Amino acid sequence: MNRALITGGAGFIGSHLAETLLERGGHVTLIDDLSTGTLANVQHLLGHPRLRFANESITNEMVLDRLVSECDVIFHMAAAVGVRLIIQEPVHTIETNVMGTETVLKTALRYRARVLIASTSEVYGKSGKVPFNEDDDVVLGPTSRHRWAYAASKMVDEFLALAYHHERELPVTIFRLFNTVGPRQTGRYGMVIPRLVQQALRGELLTVYGDGSQSRCFCNVADSVRGIVGLADAPQALGQVFNIGSTDEITILELARRTLALVRGSDAGWREQITFIPYAEAYAAGFEDMQRRVPDTTKVREAIGWTPEIPLDETLRQVIAFYRETA
Repeated sequence: MNRALITGGAGFIGSHLAETLLERGGHVTLIDDLSTGTLANVQHLLGHPRLRFANESITNEMVLDRLVSECDVIFHMAAAVGVRLIIQEPVHTIETNVMGTETVLKTALRYRARVLIASTSEVYGKSGKVPFNEDDDVVLGPTSRHRWAYAASKMVDEFLALAYHHERELPVTIFRLFNTVGPRQTGRYGMVIPRLVQQALRGELLTVYGDGSQSRCFCNVADSVRGIVGLADAPQALGQVFNIGSTDEITILELARRTLALVRGSDAGWREQITFIPYAEAYAAGFEDMQRRVPDTTKVREAIGWTPEIPLDETLRQVIAFYRETA
């Protein structure tokens, strides 16, 4: 893994992954069209002697071919991200995810590069079976609801990647991320923690969608990156799908309370600092959300010994510090 290519390398997770690979002594190339990533995420890395950055789309096959020819492993992080973007731009979501992944896999096959594909907990859809296991059945909503376009497109990515592995022996591993959070994550596309933290820091009411009883498991980006790199180092992970996420569940209402307490030093009167927004107003009429999203991480723990280590309050403190510094 001495020479790595990260697609979507200027994104939130991609930039943290780049830092880790450089710390390990590797040579890292980033490609990002900056449609959702930002140069600010990697500005501190651009002068590094073992890092290169290409401001280009992964659908530019000529550029991608040259970059892949010079790498050993590809971390395919580039994707349309965030529920809000998916609702607003379903064509962009489908084309970016499916066509981009196809281009990466075709090019990787040409040079027999190792590929790790970032997928998402969204692929579990509306399943009521919790925690989610990698081999569970999938339940999605109707195609008339744009909200499910992201899940379906990432499922196609997974099917295609596994087909390349089984039929053409391309060394592929897929990891499904569950609510990865931390410094540099933007709230622009609907990510809840950056939104709540920024609202609290500005002294605004915190917006909670629905009634706030929906729950999630938030995993610090440093823990997620450690899992991703661990899978890249593991030959036994080839041709496999792994969940990466925390198993500590919290409701969004409790998340808002905890955010207020950490920003203001007290949770006194916290309910008066929260406003509830219907899903139809926040996203679109008929929007469907998952009540719970909890991963079964047995498989990744048994494969590489990975478990998350950073508690949620520490993650919230990191995000709060980041936004205070960049305000």
